[in-house]
Amino acid sequence: MSLLRLVASLAALLPILLMSPALAEEGRRLQLVATTGMVADVLREVGGDRVEVRGLMGPGVDPHLYRQTRSDITAMTRADAVFWNGLYLEAQLESFLERLGERQPVIPVGEAVPREARLADEEYPDQHDPHVWMDPGRWRFAVEAIRDALTEMAPAHAEAFAERADAYLEEIDALDAYAREVLASVPEEARVLVTAHDAFGYFGDAYGFEVLGIQGFSTESEAGLARIESLVNRLVEREIGALFVETSVSDRNVRALVEGAAARGHEVRIGGELYSDAMGPEGSYEGTWLGMLDHNVSQIAIALGGEVPEGGRLGRLSHLEERP
Repeated sequence: MSLLRLVASLAALLPILLMSPALAEEGRRLQLVATTGMVADVLREVGGDRVEVRGLMGPGVDPHLYRQTRSDITAMTRADAVFWNGLYLEAQLESFLERLGERQPVIPVGEAVPREARLADEEYPDQHDPHVWMDPGRWRFAVEAIRDALTEMAPAHAEAFAERADAYLEEIDALDAYAREVLASVPEEARVLVTAHDAFGYFGDAYGFEVLGIQGFSTESEAGLARIESLVNRLVEREIGALFVETSVSDRNVRALVEGAAARGHEVRIGGELYSDAMGPEGSYEGTWLGMLDHNVSQIAIALGGEVPEGGRLGRLSHLEERP
């Protein structure tokens, strides 16, 4: 290399050589990967413009059955950190994420919920219900875990992460207060939530609803004829008038309950579609965690006889199905 070219190269590198590690960090956004839409949404809310987030699973995707693609593997191995729910939600990804965690940060945010606050799986005593985002009170732990992880990775932005997390936690508290108000308007005898799979246990625990899922915590489990018949009996005996389908789960079993009840002379209707393991369309209010919970709370309350303001908590819901 000529002396002239060497001088030119050193001149180009000088700003970088003089930059301290802290300042270099300030100029680069953290590259993050999140498995589910719910986790990705919190990362964006807390991280703001200091993070770039890739979510692996979009609207309508079932995380219980999802398998990583080649592009997913590339994105995860190149990321500064990978955030996932854990608690065996992403069952098909678990072994890969555990191996990946030996070489880079892999954070299971759902496991930030204290063990004593988790619901047990009756079929598998050593496992817990992974659907912790269904209760705003428990989801706070995940938000705080994300704030702390981002702060550890980029301490220069700790104050910004804390401020954004605090603002988001205030929104969570407001949503929780709204949920308690509108769900309390549902007649007590109607507070039974029948869904495609057992994703609403934390919701029921938080708001005083009995929850009956056709399938278990995981959609990998199949609902047998005995389970269908047992639920049909409950629908008829307790005169339950509505049940719900989910955006990420086939409605086949729900339709079977409707038909089974009709054969017994009891009319039960579909009370609307709920977001369980995935959020709504990207770019929509329902495509955020706050929006999906607002939708679920409002739709459940409407279908079961409660009083709900038009458009939900903020008047932004556009797909609520009214009572016939």
